[in-house]
Amino acid sequence: MTSILWSQSSQQEKLEQRKTQIQREIRDNENMLKGIKSKEKSAMTIYLIQKNKIKLKENLINTTTKQTRLLADDMYRNQLRLNELNRELNILKEDYSKKIIQSYKSRSEQSRAMFILSSENFLQAFKRVQYLKQYTNFRKAQGEEIKGKSLELIAINKKLNIQKVAKQKLLAENVKDRLSLVKEREEQEKLVNEIKKDKNRIVSDIRKKQSESKNIDRQIDRLIREAIAEANRKAAAEKAKAVAAAKAAAAEKAAAAKSNWLSKKPATPAPAAVVEKEPAAKVEVSSSRIELTPENKLIADGFRANRGSLPWPVEKGFVSLGYGDQAHPIYNTLVIHNSGVEITTEEGANARAVFGGEVASIMILSPVNKAVMIQHGDYFTVYQNLSSVSVNKGDKVSIKQSLGRVRTSGETGKTVIKFLLLQNTTYTNPQGWLSNM
Repeated sequence: MTSILWSQSSQQEKLEQRKTQIQREIRDNENMLKGIKSKEKSAMTIYLIQKNKIKLKENLINTTTKQTRLLADDMYRNQLRLNELNRELNILKEDYSKKIIQSYKSRSEQSRAMFILSSENFLQAFKRVQYLKQYTNFRKAQGEEIKGKSLELIAINKKLNIQKVAKQKLLAENVKDRLSLVKEREEQEKLVNEIKKDKNRIVSDIRKKQSESKNIDRQIDRLIREAIAEANRKAAAEKAKAVAAAKAAAAEKAAAAKSNWLSKKPATPAPAAVVEKEPAAKVEVSSSRIELTPENKLIADGFRANRGSLPWPVEKGFVSLGYGDQAHPIYNTLVIHNSGVEITTEEGANARAVFGGEVASIMILSPVNKAVMIQHGDYFTVYQNLSSVSVNKGDKVSIKQSLGRVRTSGETGKTVIKFLLLQNTTYTNPQGWLSNM
């Protein structure tokens, strides 16, 4: 029973923490929405933020429902224990009252003395003395047990009263949240109808942005291949240098041995040694797969080991566009492709590294759109849509280190970072790597 109660308490604490987190995210979302509305930006931007707000409120309702259910289960168990204690107390009190009456009837010291003195022998007298002591102790223990159970009964009653208040509060919160959710959905429906009136322009904008996104992806592909080829050339040069050094050491050792052998024989003219220099071979390196050095292998292994627990590339925000091919949230026949994830955040937010690594490239994708690419062994992370960059190529960066400021669109008012994750040249869904995404 104790382990069950502890488990219930632990679950309630986790749910309360989750509820607090969701409420904080809703407040952040509302602040973003107020900022967007005050600038009178696009209805599509407002729709996406409201959509996330609705999702958060649904999560909040689910969390409070789980809390209510757990509380009801706990109250049920406490009520069972309360009933059990009442039964036990009634039995104990009834038995105790009988013992008290019996003791009262034989309360005189003379009757006790006669009980002992009427013994047939010393052993029987001793046993009777021990019996009287045990009887007294039993009665005392019985009284203590009644007292203990009475206190437990009071504590459980008090706990039940607190739980009833907490349950009523949770139910009231749930009703309030559900009414708020209905209102949010009604506003969302109005917004969708408003957006649908402007279908041609929105579809045109989406196709234009998809075309721009594909061009940027091609630039990133090219830069990643260049980074891979550069890393492989560097590794090949280091390997060739090590081989050459080993050959030189072996030749020097052989020459020393020969010199030592000749010094023991009469001097005779020997033909001069002809050293043929091997022509430098052109090194072909891969541009699609990194040949990992021991150091880079350690970094790659560390990155892989943190899958599912990497921090987000911004401190606050929500996923406004997921990875891969997906239907447009309003126009279902329109398919949108995304090579990473887009996270809407607050204005002025900084992009931050999700893991330690080396800055492989700083990309100027357009006059107002910069990107930073970081290498983590044979993994690459790309932080796109930055207005300014605070690192340089070749810099070593640590986890959560600031890389630059996320750009706020003058057209939509949205502050969105696009985050990409690749292993060599293969795009990977970042949602399986970042914590709680």
